[in-house]
Formats: sequence, C-alpha cells, structure tokens
Amino acid sequence: MIEGIFINKNRGRRRPFIALLAATLLVITLRPLTAFAQDMPQAGDITKLAGVVRWGGVFLSVFVVVGAAVLLRVVTGVSERLGTRFTARRMLVQKIDSFTRFFIYMTTGSLIVSLSLKLDSTAITVIGGALAFAVGFAMRDLVAAFIAGITIMFDRPFQVGDRVEYAEQYGDIVAIGLRSVRMLTLDHNVVTIPNNKVLTDVTSCGNYGELVMQVPMDFYVGADQDISLACELVREACLMSRFCFLDREVPVLAKQVIKEDYVAFQIKSRPYVLDLQYEKEFETDVHITVQKLFLKHGVLPPAVLHRSAEGKAVASPAPSRPTPDV
Repeated sequence: MIEGIFINKNRGRRRPFIALLAATLLVITLRPLTAFAQDMPQAGDITKLAGVVRWGGVFLSVFVVVGAAVLLRVVTGVSERLGTRFTARRMLVQKIDSFTRFFIYMTTGSLIVSLSLKLDSTAITVIGGALAFAVGFAMRDLVAAFIAGITIMFDRPFQVGDRVEYAEQYGDIVAIGLRSVRMLTLDHNVVTIPNNKVLTDVTSCGNYGELVMQVPMDFYVGADQDISLACELVREACLMSRFCFLDREVPVLAKQVIKEDYVAFQIKSRPYVLDLQYEKEFETDVHITVQKLFLKHGVLPPAVLHRSAEGKAVASPAPSRPTPDV
C-alpha cells in the first residue's frame, strides 16, 4: 500500500511535466501552419481582385480580338494588291501597312484593358503592382523588345521593304512588329530577329526606302592586259543590261591586287539596279555580258607571269592535267 501511494505521488508529479511537454510540441507544430495561413491570400483579397474584372467586358473582348484579326488580314491583303499594282509606290504602301498594323495592335490592347477592367484608383494600383512585378521578372525581355520596336519605328535604322544585311543574313524586311523584325532572305527563308537585338548589333541597309540600289560587282583580269579597255567593257556591260537604272552614273574603279597568288587588277563596278527585287538577275546579266566581251576582245584572266629575256612579262601556260582513265 505504501508503494502504491508512492507510485501515485510520482505519477501526480509527472503530469504537469507531460502537459508542459505536450503544449510545447503543439506550439512548435502549429507555428508554421499559422505563418503559412497568414501568407496565403485571404478570401477578401480574392473578392477585391474579382471585383476589378468586368466579366461582360471580357466576353466582349473576345469579339474585339476576332475583329482585330480580321482587320489585320484585310489590311495585309489590300497592301499586297496595291504594292503589286503600283510598283513605284510599293515602299510607301509597305510603310503605311506597317504603321497601320502597329496602330491596330495598340488600339486593340487599349480596348481590351478598358472593357475588361474597372479603371478606378484601386484597379490602377493593383494593375500597376502586377505589371511592375511582371516587367521586373517574367517579361523583361518582352518589354525590352517592345520598347525597342517603338524605337525602331521612330528612329528608323531601316524601313519595311529595305534590303538589309544582319548577322550574316541578307534579305528584305517584310514586317516590323512589337516584338520582332521579320526578314525574307533571298532563299525565301523567313528570319525572325528580336527588336532589342537589332538595336545592339550592326545592321547594313542597301537602299533605305528607295527602289533603286547600288550593286557592287568585282571582276579580275591579268596584270598584263589592257586595263583601260577592260574598264570600258565592264561599264558597257552594265549599261547594256535591261535592269540598269540609267539615271545614275556607273562608276568603275580599278586597282592592283594579289588574287590567289597572282598579280591581278581588280575592276569594281557600282551600277544601280532599277528595282532591288532584280538584284541577282542584274548581277547575272552583267557577269555573262562581261565574260562575252572579254572573250571577244581578248582580255584574259589573271595568270602567273614570268620575265622574258627582253624584260617583258609573259604569262605561263596553264599546267596540263593528265587525262583520267575511263
């Protein structure tokens, strides 16, 4: 009995300690849950955010987007037909098309925001905070490209329809959008360039808003040939082409160079093509004509020269190659 009393007394002493330990563990366990509950968005915040949205306006915004897409297709079709019909005004038509598409994008975005959201002071504060977060973290590249697109529209390093060389790509600018610039290469590949990349890299524009464009072409003749005659033949070949713009002069320059270990004269002509669309046809036409004229007048290409006994330069014959066995 004495042992039972003693045991009961010890159990009575242990109960406060066990209760204190249990309470401590409960607090430690519930503290993260309480902090997590405080961090979670409250029902009142969600209600305020939902109150900013006009659900009827969101439904109307769908029709606004569909109408803008149809309008863009109509503008594109009209600009293509006008550019084909009025070739001399094609560059102006493409500029108007680019500005019109830019205006449609901006107007559509403004209408969607005004229809879908209640623009009071609270809404502006909420939207401003959300946009600031998006710009700072998730959309910084897109916003940079958007700002660069606006800069391109006003600074105009090139225009829609210009023939441009960028990052080893060469072709025509077909569209300047809010995010990127589209280039159609001469191989009919569409190259998409982010607007912010265009502003930070070097871009070469061949015509800058004009239909005519200078097309440099190089020809090489032997150092012992009649260089004056060769220059006149090159100029004549340029003027004979039906793609040459005759209202501009055709400068022809010559200089002595080392070409493939040969001493040669480089003849560089800089004629203008009447329409940049015919650049490669113009080059082909001129090169074929120059080849025919050189053969007709005996103007020879570069060759290895040797000094004769009289001190004259004599071209050595081309080395003969063995005929392969059939």
